[in-house]
Amino acid sequence: MAVLSTRLTKLLDVEHPIIQAGMAGGATTPELVAGVSEAGGLGTLGAAYLTPDATRATISEVRALTERPFAVNLFVPEDFDPSLYDPEEVNAPLAHYREELGIEAQAEISSYAQPFEDQLTVVLEERVPVFSFTFGVPDEAQLSTLKEASIVVMGTATTVREGRILEDRGVDVVVGQGSEAGGHRGTFIGAFEDALVGTIALVPQLADSLSVPVVAAGGIMDGRGLAAALVLGAEGVQMGTAFLPCPESGIHPKYKEAVLGAESEETALTRSFSGKPARGVRNRFMEEMEGKEIPGFPVQNAYTRDIRAAAAKQDRTELMSLWAGQAARLGRAKPAAEVVESVVQEAARLLPQKGF
Repeated sequence: MAVLSTRLTKLLDVEHPIIQAGMAGGATTPELVAGVSEAGGLGTLGAAYLTPDATRATISEVRALTERPFAVNLFVPEDFDPSLYDPEEVNAPLAHYREELGIEAQAEISSYAQPFEDQLTVVLEERVPVFSFTFGVPDEAQLSTLKEASIVVMGTATTVREGRILEDRGVDVVVGQGSEAGGHRGTFIGAFEDALVGTIALVPQLADSLSVPVVAAGGIMDGRGLAAALVLGAEGVQMGTAFLPCPESGIHPKYKEAVLGAESEETALTRSFSGKPARGVRNRFMEEMEGKEIPGFPVQNAYTRDIRAAAAKQDRTELMSLWAGQAARLGRAKPAAEVVESVVQEAARLLPQKGF
């Protein structure tokens, strides 16, 4: 297979400049993570919603399947106060969905988010090769501890300003998340609406502004996207939606169908499911919740968890969060290893002078 060597591949100790995005919520099974890593890319475990014990156990499962490098991705916590929201008011617009699904409202929400510090302790104790994060920046002490453990650190930026902050804090790799990307926005400075910069505009600006390797994310589904990203100055790509239809992906079969069938204009940004802007295939829940008063993340995420779980059990995609990027329809239902191989081969054919 063609070799596209960059600073990123050397830093991560991988063959190909392809990172599978850390999609939290069940998509990144040990089989998917290992499949990507075994194929020469960097698989990523999306562990943001996992307890520390479950994170440790899943890391062990990944290691049983591959000896190659992989990453763990977590959400940097943001300040939130659930007491600011009246449960009755939050549940009011959700009541008829629960009635449809035949479930009762949760009497009490005991946990809104997993303890980040405990999750990070697992990453450190397990000596995970690569740690990636989004929604903010870990504090100085946490980053120093990661560096002392010789763990490669990758952070998400949606603007050049955010990228500069990440580099100043000592992050090894900056992932530039374009507005086309599926899932939650990683914006941590200002309003997300002001940070909706497309991948093709964001990547060269980051590459010109930073000294660390830049990874392009958002709208990249095949070798054309990888080749374009490299030409724009990125040293690799991060792909999420492209891996969702894979047999190793842990998402619901109907979710996979929705991704493969989505037209280019059929995704939208919404706060309805989690309280944080995220891009997914437009559905009834998103449309009906638009304009309603919604608590921030992770409060809304906790309040809708039972609805999403029940909808999945009943194959009700109109009430599920179907995170996906704008290029979803380019997806292919084939094994993760084949996705990696085809992307690399196509990119190599398209790059006339392969000085990588």
